[in-house]
Amino acid sequence: MIKFNLKKFSPIPLLLIFAAFLLVFQSCKKSRSDLGAVLYKKTKNKVFKDATPEGLAEVFKQVLVEERKNMTNPNLITAYYEQNDYDPAFVMDHIFNGDVDLTANYFEKVNQHGLDPKMFNADKIKALVDKFQDKKAIKNIDEAYKDIALLEITTANSLINYSNALQYGILSPRKIYQRYFTATKRPDSISMSKIFHITNMKAYLDSIQPKDPQYLALQKALMDGSTAPGLSKEETTRYLVANMERLRWKNKPTQSKYVVVNIPDYRLDVMENGQSVLNMKVCVGEGRNKDRENSLVDYDESDKIDRPFSRETPQLNSVIHSVQVNPVWNIPESIASKEIMVEAAKDPYYLSSKNIDVYENGKKIEDTETINFANAPKDKYEFKQRPGDDNSLGKIKFLFNNKSSVYLHDTPAKEPFNWAMRAVSHGCVRLGDPQGLAQQLFGQGPTFDRIAKAMSEDNPEPTTIAVPSKTAVYITYITCWADSNGIIQFRPDVYGLDIVLYGHLQKFLATNDQLAKL
Repeated sequence: MIKFNLKKFSPIPLLLIFAAFLLVFQSCKKSRSDLGAVLYKKTKNKVFKDATPEGLAEVFKQVLVEERKNMTNPNLITAYYEQNDYDPAFVMDHIFNGDVDLTANYFEKVNQHGLDPKMFNADKIKALVDKFQDKKAIKNIDEAYKDIALLEITTANSLINYSNALQYGILSPRKIYQRYFTATKRPDSISMSKIFHITNMKAYLDSIQPKDPQYLALQKALMDGSTAPGLSKEETTRYLVANMERLRWKNKPTQSKYVVVNIPDYRLDVMENGQSVLNMKVCVGEGRNKDRENSLVDYDESDKIDRPFSRETPQLNSVIHSVQVNPVWNIPESIASKEIMVEAAKDPYYLSSKNIDVYENGKKIEDTETINFANAPKDKYEFKQRPGDDNSLGKIKFLFNNKSSVYLHDTPAKEPFNWAMRAVSHGCVRLGDPQGLAQQLFGQGPTFDRIAKAMSEDNPEPTTIAVPSKTAVYITYITCWADSNGIIQFRPDVYGLDIVLYGHLQKFLATNDQLAKL
């Protein structure tokens, strides 16, 4: 660490250093002492000759209070202008070179994203810009100050909203879904404050346009007015705008290799460097809308409230850290009380036939036939299924930390993999090719050979093995996407999550008339 001996410095040089620092600091801030002269020169309106930064500041404060109800982030915007002497940077640096008009043009075209241009006040901004460009429109200095403040605040607010919408999405998924546990970045004060420091407006606006090929494919389908087979044009549009919103969320994998499960597609992919190197059918948790009772066209306002079925697989991201070969199934209390105890009450040999052990206070009960399961308290016993061919977890399960106690696993129940609707599990994800996933995680070699051998044994013992390179796992919910041939695929909304999302999005979406202009 560098140390300074202040005794070696005389007071005069120290004052000079401090003064130089202040000069540099102040030079970083805009000087608007010539505010009136600049505005008069650019507008040819004599009213602006008398404009001063001090006069503007007083009116600016009042307009900030009046416009507070119209701002999405009033505290951030107010704090910025308070800290920057109410400097109207957008008005002074971006109106007269056409930047603000350009910005309003981008706002007007936001229907290309399925969103309502009215959200971003394009008409209001253009009307104010027109007043500045008409040398007779602004009649007095008070009107001038108010219009400067109003245009400045409206532009800042709309630009923040527009930037947030395209880069982060309109909605926070955590606020609308009860079982959403995927890390999702949302805008903060630092990201929102960037709009105050834009130098090249067009470059900035172009930089925040979504560029994901999947997004662009759905956007093209929306602009072309596509209609999916078996769906009306209205329902197709709602599929597209709901999934475009999902694609705007900052929750996408950043790893070069990861495992992804798409619930509505009943499919798992191992992705490596942007390509699927393994895919398989999966079975997921039973859903509330598996019979398609509700759709994106026929539903009411209450449907936007998320009411997950108890067995639905959650959306989450985590890291696969280990596998358990020939696992013991610690049967959850909900399954034990609603299914296992019910069957055991009907058939005294049910537990032994299924290799299920019963425990009371941690101690195994040797003679379970003496228990009256029909009248037993639901939480008195614990149930564990031993490894074997009948074990509900099959021969292997893949472990990753999560609050929902779900995992990926093998299963002895193979028939459902032939069904079109595979939302049949209690919440975990059943794998069509568990050994293939193990090979992807462990690679060829002695460890994988050991796993394959253990899975084939007649008298197996549970064995936990750490994954050599921990691999990210994402369980997602996407009902509409472009396949490798560019064809838009649609899947039934088995959990009704599109309905929930669309219900919250409705007030932000472009109207049919606005979409017709695309």
